[in-house]
Amino acid sequence: MTQLAQPYSVIVPGAHLMAALVGQRDAHLRLIEAAFPECTVVVRGNEIHLAGAQAEVVGRLCEELVVLLQQGQHLDEPSLRRSIDMVRANERPSKVLTDDIMRGAKGRPVRPKTAGQKRYIDAIRTNVITFGLGPAGTGKSWLAVAMAVQALQSKQVQRIILTRPAVEAGERLGFLPGDLMAKIDPYLRPLYDALYDMIEPEGAQKLLERQMVEVAPLAFMRGRTLNNSFIILDEAQNSTPEQMKMFLTRIGFGSKVVVTGDTTQIDVPDGRSGLIGLERTLTDIEGLTFVHLGAGDVVRHKIVADSVAAYEQADQRNPSTRQERARA
Repeated sequence: MTQLAQPYSVIVPGAHLMAALVGQRDAHLRLIEAAFPECTVVVRGNEIHLAGAQAEVVGRLCEELVVLLQQGQHLDEPSLRRSIDMVRANERPSKVLTDDIMRGAKGRPVRPKTAGQKRYIDAIRTNVITFGLGPAGTGKSWLAVAMAVQALQSKQVQRIILTRPAVEAGERLGFLPGDLMAKIDPYLRPLYDALYDMIEPEGAQKLLERQMVEVAPLAFMRGRTLNNSFIILDEAQNSTPEQMKMFLTRIGFGSKVVVTGDTTQIDVPDGRSGLIGLERTLTDIEGLTFVHLGAGDVVRHKIVADSVAAYEQADQRNPSTRQERARA
C-alpha cells in the first residue's frame, strides 16, 4: 500500500504578502496548481494548506516566494515560472534572484534570473578565465558586460576590453563605407548595446573616449599583453583555433577574462571553430572553468526558449543534424 504524503502548511506574514503571492485574481495560485497537478492548494486567511504527493515541494516553493516578496522582489509570471523550475531542481530562488551585480543605466538592479546564470556569475567572480557556453537569450554577453562594469566601477580593473570575431552570419554584406571603425561597428554593435544597458550613453561615451572601455575586433588583439583588464571575447564560436590560442595568450597580470559562445551557431568558414574540443584541451587548469547554459536559462520570450529546446531535442535524436548545420 502506498504511503500518503504528509500535508504541508505555510504561514504568510501579512495580507499584502499573501495578495502578492496568490496574484491578481489568484493567477499565481492557478499557475502553481497547473505546474503541480498532484498537489491540492487551499488558502485560508494567512495560511496555505497543501496536500498530495507534491505538497512538500510546493511548500518549499511558497516559502521561497515569501522570502522574495519580503526582500522587495516583484513577482510576475516569468519569475514565478523560473522559481518553479529552480525548486524542482532543488535550487533556492531566494538565493538566485536576489544576487545584485550592479545598478543598470535606468537604476534597475542587474541580477541573474536563473540558477544557471547564478552559477555563471559566481564562476566569473572566482576564476581568472570563464567560458560561458549556451544558446541565444541566456544572458551570456549581457551578464559578462555587467560583471565587467561592476569590476571597473569598484576599481578591480583599470579598463574593459570587449572583442569579438568579425565574421558575417551566413550573409555577405559586401563593401561598407567609412573608416576602419565604421566598417567593424556592425560586428561590435551587440557589445555596445549591452554596455549602454549598464551605463548612461554619456558616461559610456566618456569611458570610450578615455579608452577605459575599448571595443575592437579579435584580430586587433595580436601582439598585445592585456594587464589589469576585464576582457570579454564574445561569439567565440566564430574564432578559429589559432585565434583562440592567440587570444588566451594575451592575458596579463590582474586581468579577468570571460569567453562567450554558442557552438550551434558557427559561422566561421569550414566550421573550424576555436571552441570545438577546447574544454577537453583545457580541463584541470586552475582558475579556468566552463559554464554551460541551456534552454532553461533563456530569459527572452518563451517562444525563444521553446525553439532552443526543440533544436536541442533534434540534436539529441540525430547528432548528424547539428554537424550539418555547422557545415552549412
